[in-house]
Amino acid sequence: MISFKDPYHRCDGVTRREALRAGVLTAFGVTLADWLRPGVRAAIPSSARRAILLWLDGGPSHLDTFDLKPEAPQEVRGPFRPIATQTPGIQISEYLPLTAKRMNRLAIIRSMTSPLGEHNLGSHYLLTGYKPTPALHYPSYGSVLAEVRGGKHALPPYIAIPEAVPSAQEGYLPRECRPFAVGGDPSRPDFRVRDLETYPEVTPRRLQRRNEFRLAFDRFHHPAEEREASREAGFDQAQRLLASNEARKAFDLTQEKSTVRARYGSRTLGQACLLARRLLEAGVPFVTVTDRGWDTHDNLVLRLKEGYTGGSVGKVPTLDQAFAALLDDLAERGMLETTLVLVMGEFGRTPKLNPGGGRDHWPRVFSAVLAGGGIKGGQVVGKSDRRGESPAERPITPEDLACTIYHTLGIQASHELHTRDGRPVPVNQQGRLIKELL
Repeated sequence: MISFKDPYHRCDGVTRREALRAGVLTAFGVTLADWLRPGVRAAIPSSARRAILLWLDGGPSHLDTFDLKPEAPQEVRGPFRPIATQTPGIQISEYLPLTAKRMNRLAIIRSMTSPLGEHNLGSHYLLTGYKPTPALHYPSYGSVLAEVRGGKHALPPYIAIPEAVPSAQEGYLPRECRPFAVGGDPSRPDFRVRDLETYPEVTPRRLQRRNEFRLAFDRFHHPAEEREASREAGFDQAQRLLASNEARKAFDLTQEKSTVRARYGSRTLGQACLLARRLLEAGVPFVTVTDRGWDTHDNLVLRLKEGYTGGSVGKVPTLDQAFAALLDDLAERGMLETTLVLVMGEFGRTPKLNPGGGRDHWPRVFSAVLAGGGIKGGQVVGKSDRRGESPAERPITPEDLACTIYHTLGIQASHELHTRDGRPVPVNQQGRLIKELL
């Protein structure tokens, strides 16, 4: 039986899912392979060149963050109070004071709705815009962007910090579209990027000789017409990453001033957001930051407000500091208007507190937050009913959200990708643009 007292467990028992298990390049010195083959562009005019997703894994409570119900009965409204934001008439949680001061940059969707209240199913729906099916595993946003944009750069096109949940993978797309999982905790002094370092005795020259040997071996065993170009591109990508000083610098948080690091906060989420900003600035199109521990079946106040280490360092205050710092940092660097920022999880939480002082899964209505990338801030889109049980106005589906995300990034919803057996699949089906955001 799973105990919900573990702040990093989801109720289905998931703690950490390895997003990247590679051994094919171990002898070569890395485990980075099969990425970044040239993609077919599906461009439309776009306002965002890049995106960062803050994935609140486990299902954040909309009623305790972005959609409080102060007029509802106590068992519905819960222990937290709303506060005013920079935008008149819009209130959010009292433990999001920094975010409240930046409401002019935010658009809150309060009428997201889904029928899927299980973690993996809900995650797949939100991260792909497709309901899960046993017939096909659909790709996530970052993987689609990697496939469509393609290119040959030192850094991978889709990076996950510290790693991606199972639904944030490449699906039916080629392996080079899967996220590169950074691994480790960016807040630790000894933080190192997984598999970025070679063994000390593997010099650049030895690395080059190994690559030459691999190419010769591949030519001997596979006629030229049968060789997979994407496989070779993957090895080339790995070598570029190892050989690039600029790529290494992008991962190096010690390059940042101590004042900047302090601004984001010393906890994992804050430093992960800072690392994400560095990667976006270095040219990475899509970064996902996964923040676990939002599966609040019990001890809601402890998990969301106080935190397990004492003081006001629970999930919500930590998100508040990291999110506000990220928005300010992007704006000050002139990047916010061309960077789409997303904050969401797989579903919301039940309108009524349970006997354990927590809330259970509730996909019928929940919230998502967008900023930057041309998104019109200072607004709420949609509305939940007085108890936060169902959409009262403007229900918005994950298909709609996906359609809007792709549109903002310049990808046509009708653009066809192809499965590994050649089957065409549109990027998005049945989704409608959320025009209020654009």
